[in-house]
Amino acid sequence: MEDRSLCSSESVVEGSRDVWSSEPSLATSADHLVVMVNGILGRTTDWKYAAEQFVKELPDKVFVHCSERNVSILTLDGVDVMGERLAEEVLEVIRSKPNMRKISFVAHSVGGLVARYAIGRLYRPPEKGSMKDSCNEENKESPVGTIGGLEAMNFIAVATPHLGSRGNKQVPFLLGVPAFEKVASCVIHFIFRRTGRHLFLTDDDEGKPPLLKRMIEDYGDLYFMSALRSFKRRFAYSNVDYDHIVGWRTSSIRRQSELANWKDTVNEKYTHVVYEEHCKACSDAEQYDILEDNNSDKIEGQRPHHTNRRCRCYTAYD
Repeated sequence: MEDRSLCSSESVVEGSRDVWSSEPSLATSADHLVVMVNGILGRTTDWKYAAEQFVKELPDKVFVHCSERNVSILTLDGVDVMGERLAEEVLEVIRSKPNMRKISFVAHSVGGLVARYAIGRLYRPPEKGSMKDSCNEENKESPVGTIGGLEAMNFIAVATPHLGSRGNKQVPFLLGVPAFEKVASCVIHFIFRRTGRHLFLTDDDEGKPPLLKRMIEDYGDLYFMSALRSFKRRFAYSNVDYDHIVGWRTSSIRRQSELANWKDTVNEKYTHVVYEEHCKACSDAEQYDILEDNNSDKIEGQRPHHTNRRCRCYTAYD
C-alpha cells in the first residue's frame, strides 16, 4: 500500500498547523485552502488525522490549515469574538499563500457557528471590485461574492448547534426535563461564559437580538447569509444518538415534526449515514420563521435560505 508522507509545520499564525504534500511538484499546484475549525474547549490536534487524510487524497489540490486562534478556554469568549479572530487568521494565511484560489471550511460543533460568523466578516459582494483584504488579483472580478478574495467551494458543519442549545431536548444530557433546561439557561454563562450566553440565546448586546438570531440574515456590516449562499456546496452533519451535547434538531436545522424516520433508511455506501436530505430551493423572499412552543421558549425553524447551489443534511450515528 502506497504511503504518501506528509510535511507539516507551524504556520505564520502562531500555534496553528498547516498540512500539505511533501512532494514539491504536488504542493506547488495546490490552490484550494481548507480551513478546519475546532469546537468548544478543542484544539488544533483535534483535526490532525482528518487534515492528513485530506492531503493524502488530494495532494496536488489542497493546502489544509488547522486553526488555533480559538482553542481551549479561548472558546469561551463568545461566537462573535472567536469569529473575528478566525477571520483575521484566515486573511493572514491567504496573504502568506498568494497561490490560493479556492476556500472551504470544515468545522465541528461550536466551531461551525464561529466559521459562519467569520465568513460573514470575510464575504465581499460581487459589486465591490476592490478588495483590500485579498492578495489574489484574479479573484477581484468574480461574478459572485468571494470569501477573503477566494472562490467559496464547500462549507461543512459537523454537529453544530445552528439553532442554539435553548429549548426542549436541544442538549441531550439534560434528558428533556424542563426544569433542568430552564436552570441550564440561567446558569450556563457561569460555565461557558459568553459562549454559553450565545448558545442559549440569553445575550443582549446593547438591545440587539441574540447573536444566533442575527446570524440567520445579513445584519449590519456582516453578510452571514450572503456568505453561505456563495459556497457551491453546503453540508450539515448531525448525530441521531451518542452526542450528549448537541441535539439532532439543532444540528440538522429542523423542527421536531420534521425529523426523519431514519430507522427505515439505509445508505449502502456509508452505513453510518442513516438519512440524507437534499435541501429544496426556495426564493430569497422567503422569511425566517420563529416557532414558539407552548411548553418551552425554544426557538426552531431558523433555517438558512436554500439556493440552487447544493445544500445537504446528513444524519448519522456518532
